[in-house]
Amino acid sequence: MGYIISLGVGFGVGLLYWLLKVQSPAPPLIALAGLLGMVLGEHAIPVVKAQFFAQATTVQVVERQPGSPAQKPATPGATKEGG
Repeated sequence: MGYIISLGVGFGVGLLYWLLKVQSPAPPLIALAGLLGMVLGEHAIPVVKAQFFAQATTVQVVERQPGSPAQKPATPGATKEGG
């Protein structure tokens, strides 16, 4: 959403510059294309790393014996009170 707002504000300022017949202080189009390439490259590296170097997750399944009660996982620091 922030990108859309930024684009809209930039467009509005561009129209204002045109109406006032003032030249924009923004860099030439070739520099903006370079900036776009930098941003795309910055975001591409995490995507490529996630695709090619993803570690497989191992899930261990423990089966209960029929008739045995389900056990709750132990909580750290929990103690049994004896009487």
